[in-house]
Amino acid sequence: MGIVSDARKAAALLRKAVAARSAVRSVRQTLAHTPPHPSNRYRIAVYFADGEVNMYQMRQWYKPLQELAARWPVVVLARSATGARALLADDALPVAFVPTVRDLERAIQSQDIRVVFYVNQNTRNFQMFRYGRRWHVFINHGESDKMYMTTNQYKAYDFAFIAGQAARERLERVLWDYDFDRRAIEIGRPQADHYSGTPPYTPDDRTVVLYAPTWEGDRPSAHYGSIRSHGEALVAPLLASGRHRVIYRPHPRSGVVDSEYGEANRRIIAALRAANAADPRAQHVFDDGPELGWQLSVADVAIVDISAMVYDRLAAGRPLLITRPVDEEALIDTHGYLSDCEWLTAEAAGRVTDELERVVADPESTRRLAEWVRRYFGDPAPGAATAKFHAAIESLMREWDSWHEGAVRRGDDEEPEEADLDETTIS
Repeated sequence: MGIVSDARKAAALLRKAVAARSAVRSVRQTLAHTPPHPSNRYRIAVYFADGEVNMYQMRQWYKPLQELAARWPVVVLARSATGARALLADDALPVAFVPTVRDLERAIQSQDIRVVFYVNQNTRNFQMFRYGRRWHVFINHGESDKMYMTTNQYKAYDFAFIAGQAARERLERVLWDYDFDRRAIEIGRPQADHYSGTPPYTPDDRTVVLYAPTWEGDRPSAHYGSIRSHGEALVAPLLASGRHRVIYRPHPRSGVVDSEYGEANRRIIAALRAANAADPRAQHVFDDGPELGWQLSVADVAIVDISAMVYDRLAAGRPLLITRPVDEEALIDTHGYLSDCEWLTAEAAGRVTDELERVVADPESTRRLAEWVRRYFGDPAPGAATAKFHAAIESLMREWDSWHEGAVRRGDDEEPEEADLDETTIS
């Protein structure tokens, strides 16, 4: 058994190496036909060391960063070939492919980068921390109450842009000796001002219901997925009502651990197709596209599992139901929104139309939702988060100017030369 396992691992490593080389060739070919970056153009960099699999972390920031770039030009420093290939294909922001530390150094030396953004906690972020005389800012790739959101790694950054008061309270429960007033800057969720994509249907008087379940999870504590326990039961009455339109957006990993979970997912997709064939006006949607935004904005009500989708929808400030996990070992945070949300149990899934009407019509539910939206994201008015985001950058740029001017007066404004480090030890 051990020999078979080792052979599979070796084959997987070989496939990964071949794919990486192919991605490098693709990136080099694309860049060969792309004009070089002008010297000293960029003031802000986004450091992205991940591959294509985590591109969702970058894509949700495209539009806020494009708007910011009108004032402060932005470049993405891509360390992975597959990530760089995806970034270049998206063509949303300028990209510098910097697979080695020497490549990274050359890119930095040719620009006047004053702020560096990080969208995740990749261990290779540490290589970028070497470069001083610029602010290193963690902007994250979403808002949630997961353990990831309270890691002590926050201290590695000069500043962290957080969504709102709930994020600060979450960090205060965990981080010791951290200057929250200076280093944690609330900006809301700028992405909510830039929902992307276009609905693939013609709007009418139907109630639009977004059902966005997560995958089944790989351990009991993370068994949040609802496709098997809730999904088929709740989708059926919505398809039969003639009054609802379903947007079904399952997690792309649905069924990778549990084949029965995957089969239930496929049955739901088939049911949507059958309903559309029976009544073309229904226009139910199976959504597996890369863009996330329009789904959150058009849905009258959303049904989501415990995942980042809870907070993506919460930022929209519109009604939602959270599926209650059937596995009693699934961990549920009791400090934040999940302590006071609208649950949909597996037993109530078949009565989902009644539950939706209750959530929409109940003034107490509406009041509680508004309070949680403000606690998590601050002012929900359109444009408010973007204004905070831009104001935070302006403040950091002014502070950078102040430090730089002081360095010039002291005569130590030249950045120290980087050490000639061995790539094999730090790459």
